[in-house]
Amino acid sequence: MVKLSQYLSLEMRLTPQQILLSTLLQLPMLSLEQKIKTELELNPVLEESPELEELQEDDESIDENPDEMEQIQEEFDQLQTNNKTEEEEKFEELDEETNWEELVNDEDNYEFRLPRDKNEEDYERPDPYQATMAEHLIEQLQLLNMSEADFRIGEYIIYNIRDDGYLDTEVTVESIAAIFERKPEEVEKILRQIHKFDPIGIGCRNLRECLQVQLENLDLNGQKPLALRIIKEAFTDFVNKRFEKVSSILEVSLEEIKKAQEVINKLNPKPGEGYWDSRQNYVVPDFIVEKVDDELVVSLNEWNTPGLQISPHYKRLIRQGRKLQRDVRQFLRKKVESARWFIMALQQRRITMLKTMNAIVELQHDFFDKGPENIKPMIMKDVAERIEMDISTVSRVVNGKYVQTDYGVFELKFFFNEGMETEEGEELSTLRIKEQLKELIGSEDSHSPYSDDKLAEMLNGKGIPIARRTVAKYREQLDIPIARLRRKI
Repeated sequence: MVKLSQYLSLEMRLTPQQILLSTLLQLPMLSLEQKIKTELELNPVLEESPELEELQEDDESIDENPDEMEQIQEEFDQLQTNNKTEEEEKFEELDEETNWEELVNDEDNYEFRLPRDKNEEDYERPDPYQATMAEHLIEQLQLLNMSEADFRIGEYIIYNIRDDGYLDTEVTVESIAAIFERKPEEVEKILRQIHKFDPIGIGCRNLRECLQVQLENLDLNGQKPLALRIIKEAFTDFVNKRFEKVSSILEVSLEEIKKAQEVINKLNPKPGEGYWDSRQNYVVPDFIVEKVDDELVVSLNEWNTPGLQISPHYKRLIRQGRKLQRDVRQFLRKKVESARWFIMALQQRRITMLKTMNAIVELQHDFFDKGPENIKPMIMKDVAERIEMDISTVSRVVNGKYVQTDYGVFELKFFFNEGMETEEGEELSTLRIKEQLKELIGSEDSHSPYSDDKLAEMLNGKGIPIARRTVAKYREQLDIPIARLRRKI
């Protein structure tokens, strides 16, 4: 027997406005610009704000009759009283929650402001064109005397070269041969031709092949025979700094290996990284922190993001009241409400972003005022408590955002680091500990580098209580190899 029962429960649900705000908070400036452009395409009610003079003229044409707003509201109420469907009743609830006077009021716009003291000409200066690495390689491929079929294979290889200059690991000679219905030997021949392009060693499949190609094709004043033998016959032992074993395998002295090592050190292990492409490496900061009259001023970098408003054309259309068809009225209500939510979410995003950045500047005042060496320990909880918001909100603001300062451009995550207390009671950030660790390693004897135990002992001698395993963790985070791999002959 079926029974009906009722029960009460508490649930936490996000409103559409909260979901939209959370989404916008996570977007860096470039992604936000794209999001706004997409919204402009999808919502006809939403449009870019005109220039100030045009906006004032539009204000005068729309607000000629101040009593008209009340009349519009009454007309919409009357239109809703007859023949209501279930769907329309849902929209009626939305009508009750919506203040239509606010929706058609021209105050519903979102204006982005320029960073303080910035000149328009500074932003409109064109950058010189620079070809990408792929374009540079294609130009060289076109100079070879090859068939159209071979050219297509070469082009395919070039477009599968990673930014570091190596061929994508998922792309093999065999897979390319299968795609173009050719023999693997023919594809290998084209690949070896590309290896000789500028930069030399481009498109290789691993470090060993890359170094070997460079040694075979570069003029090194007759010093390369032993270096080439090391790469071909004792590569694994050489990269792991087992020089005595390399000496035994090749039957040469350590002094000769040292000279060969100097030759190998001059080679480029990542030929693609030396080719800079501004379109791939340019970071657009989301914030700008400047020192103006001994005061730190925070601004959002909103130069290229359009202002938004609800279209005056659709405002006039809404004023037609009972002349509108029911489906048109519902469509307009949806789009106007969506536009209003989007504009309000952008305004709230701006407020939250600035509150968070101002809190970071206050907590890290010495960093922005005196320099990076004055950074202090700080966690997201510190910022969340200061702005009275949830840690998850701070996390969304920080994620993928950058700030431009007098000392360079920094990712916001850079400012969040834990710390430890020294023997003198001073709070020291992990970043400063890493800097001291880097200085100690930089000053060590390259023939007898410090072990992690020795580094921990030296830092403890400076009043920093730190364990060997913590030193190892920080060293790995700094991408510094172990002592054996730092040792020179």
